[in-house]
Amino acid sequence: MGPFLVLLAATLTPAPAIAGDIRAVEFGNGEVTLRFDDLVAGASTFLLAGPDRIALDIAGAEPGAARGGGRYRPRGASGAADADTTRVVLDLAQPAILSDGRFAADGRSLTFRLNPVSAGEFERAARRPRVELQPPVQFRAKPPEKRYSVTIPIGRPKPAVALPRIDGPANPRLPLVVIDAGHGGHDPGAISPHSGKREKDITLALARAIRDDLIASGRVRVALTRSDDRYLVLEERFGIARRMKADLFISVHADASENEQANGASIYTLSEVASDREAARLATRENKANIINGVDLGAHSSDVSSILLDLTQRETMNVSADFARLLQREASDGMKFRTSAHRFASFVVLKAPDTPSVLFETGFISNKGDAEFLASADGQKKVARGVRDAVQIHFARQIASQ
Repeated sequence: MGPFLVLLAATLTPAPAIAGDIRAVEFGNGEVTLRFDDLVAGASTFLLAGPDRIALDIAGAEPGAARGGGRYRPRGASGAADADTTRVVLDLAQPAILSDGRFAADGRSLTFRLNPVSAGEFERAARRPRVELQPPVQFRAKPPEKRYSVTIPIGRPKPAVALPRIDGPANPRLPLVVIDAGHGGHDPGAISPHSGKREKDITLALARAIRDDLIASGRVRVALTRSDDRYLVLEERFGIARRMKADLFISVHADASENEQANGASIYTLSEVASDREAARLATRENKANIINGVDLGAHSSDVSSILLDLTQRETMNVSADFARLLQREASDGMKFRTSAHRFASFVVLKAPDTPSVLFETGFISNKGDAEFLASADGQKKVARGVRDAVQIHFARQIASQ
């Protein structure tokens, strides 16, 4: 045994399918030898000071029933380098280092020379990087062979959605409002149980009516994310507004409920925590529109960029909330709102960090009265008029505050 206490350390996670058990840790003639019953992937050694120890990480090995002159106990997962590594630790009674590490020709044992050194030499050696060792190539443990593989063609990335036409005065200094008609294409949205009207058709008609009223005012420019029956991924909707550097984004929808008595409009702005269970439920339902065609790709920003982004989004959320309250006030004469009309939810379409955005639930398509109002030309004009007045006041305030 000599002046060393040998402790065997094993990770608590499963070892690889092909691994050698450590069958013995032997000392003799100034050497330390580890013996395995099968092939291992490699090894590395390094020093640990205070107390002085030598660590041996054996890749692709399991503790096994190691024999030797010392005593053994498990050390747990904290010391091992990774899930497929077993660590052997030599607690030293006096400073020493390992040298001349070598695998046997058959790859089933690993031997080091043990050299006593001074305390200063040990401290200097402990600051050096670990020493890596590999068994002979033909005797290295191989990873498990694949039993099957699945290949799924994902095709080429789609090009960015073409930007829509901008209507209104040909003056780039005027504010740009992007109106988003919810749903479309294969996604009909909610369907009225009374008339069979589809949300995607009603929202498109409302978006067109709002556009026409805003253009007639001559004070803003307007673009529709979709002007026909097509499907857009949720990120594409607010992405269009961002790419066009829109000053305001309004996503138009019609709500639905199992309770056919539920009625009235509501306006949602972004919050990572929904204001009530109903808002959370609605956000979940709307966000599922991405499951069929959407692909969620993201990248991490630096800490500074994250802070700046957070500050920008907080300011955007404040402006959005102000517009939501204004929209309710200006549209209330022509349409009915719910008692708690301004709500908060984590809608995907509201997540543009630098574009003030609201999701306008114009009424309940599941309610007979609301559905008839939203499908009628008169109802659409009233909705459009309320949006127009709110938009004009909103930008007048923006200009006055500059």
